Amino acid sequence: MYIAGLVIPVPQEKMEAYRKWAENSAAIFKRYGCLEIVESWEDFVPDGKYTDFRRAVAAKPGEKIVFAWQIWPDKETLDDAQNRMHADGVLDTTDEIPFDAQRLIAAASHRSAPWDAHSATA
Repeated sequence: MYIAGLVIPVPQEKMEAYRKWAENSAAIFKRYGCLEIVESWEDFVPDGKYTDFRRAVAAKPGEKIVFAWQIWPDKETLDDAQNRMHADGVLDTTDEIPFDAQRLIAAASHRSAPWDAHSATA
């Protein structure tokens, strides 16, 4: 399992536009092998003493933080999907992206342990 995570500053007034953009993007990613996508709109994002999500993406007043992740079968599937999506042009758009993509943070990593909340016991 391979996880791709994102932290995105989105203007609050563009929440619906972001949701539409995210739905369209999710449909594309799933066609190319993504197993699951979770998008979460800021509810509790505290200011940190030294750093935090807001500072990490240089969030401006009125922007909310979106924390999202994608689950892929493995790194090879994600790498192949990215190459194919770019080659196929499915990520090309003339529509306005509802956030400043230059401040988006993305990272990906292998799952660190076989444990998950569904199989955990107290």
